[in-house]
Amino acid sequence: MASVSTLTRVFAHRNTKLFYGGSFACWTGWWVQRIAVDWLAWQLTHSTAWVGFIAFCSLAPSVVVSPFAGAIVDRMDRIHLTVATQWITVAHALTLAALTYSGLIRVEIIAALEVVLGISSTFAQPARQSLVPGMVPRADLPGAVALNSLTFNLSRSIGPGIGGMIIYTWGVVPAMVVNAAAYFFASQSMLRLTIAPEHRRGHAPTASVLSEAIDGVTYVVRHPGMAPLVLFAFLIGALARPVSETLAPYVDLLFHQGAGGLATLASIGGIAALAGGTALAMYGTTKGLTRICFFAGFTIILATIAFVSTHSFVLAIACSAIWGAAGTVHGIAAQTLLQTTTSGQMLGRVLSLWGMIGRAAPALGALAYGKLAEYFGLQLPVLVGCGLALVLCALVMRGLPQMQRALER
Repeated sequence: MASVSTLTRVFAHRNTKLFYGGSFACWTGWWVQRIAVDWLAWQLTHSTAWVGFIAFCSLAPSVVVSPFAGAIVDRMDRIHLTVATQWITVAHALTLAALTYSGLIRVEIIAALEVVLGISSTFAQPARQSLVPGMVPRADLPGAVALNSLTFNLSRSIGPGIGGMIIYTWGVVPAMVVNAAAYFFASQSMLRLTIAPEHRRGHAPTASVLSEAIDGVTYVVRHPGMAPLVLFAFLIGALARPVSETLAPYVDLLFHQGAGGLATLASIGGIAALAGGTALAMYGTTKGLTRICFFAGFTIILATIAFVSTHSFVLAIACSAIWGAAGTVHGIAAQTLLQTTTSGQMLGRVLSLWGMIGRAAPALGALAYGKLAEYFGLQLPVLVGCGLALVLCALVMRGLPQMQRALER
């Protein structure tokens, strides 16, 4: 374990202060709104299928768009592209808030708006993260990458807790307004960055967008470390993470809790994520990260099994804490390995594919679990899915030594 100096060296740069401050604001706002949208959809329909479908609409566009988004990110000004996506998110949040406040909102409208947001976010994720190598010296890059991933994963854990408290106290509309304000702040921070031209734009176009997108997919599939790492993340995302990202039906039907219970679970997860993520961000090296990544992934699956196997809210709180810590550790470890292994010209495409896995896999899982729950209840589909995940992930792990050699160079 490295000292705190690993983090302080990264924060010594002006660009990183602006970048991580804006990142934390916008990503936290995004998760505040995400839990508000889930709760609103549940209140409008009381249908697990609809809640799962809303999550699917937000995340699924990345399946189609991500490969092309990565190729476009590698040939455009990444700062201008990021700011454009942030303004789209501001407009989305304000539209959703206005329709909800006026009583005109319908679940079908929510679904359509989430598709728009999903497409925008597919461009935003690789554009922002591709800027990280241009903000710090090469020696500080592992710490900067870890902090970037830590910021996202902490926001993913803390945001729902804040959202739950806002919903419990004032309702869903203020949560949407908070998201709009957060993204406005982030867009202003982004415009103040000073990034060298070679990092603002990956390369001049060398072929069609389609050809470059195919090159990005081929690059990952043929890599002996990246391919199984991405497959492992997909299995966890599709079979375990949908539960933690669509909590509303479980909180209501399994534990008979309202918005207060939702806020409690998400807040506890955020505290645990802060502890686990900060510790890993201080790690300071890629050595051993592959094994840490896989151990954290298995922990997420086991915590999900425990969560749906009980009606005890106390045990649910414990599982939420495990989710928070393990989910952040897994995300930071995997993204650090990808970003320190990938060549600069391919970075946008690789990070775009990583974002696709992180968004599309839970979307597919949420859609499937939501529909199956209407026939088999909330518990059985998740238990079967997580059992399958354990078997498949164990098979992937058989190549762990080869992965370590390829990813920890």
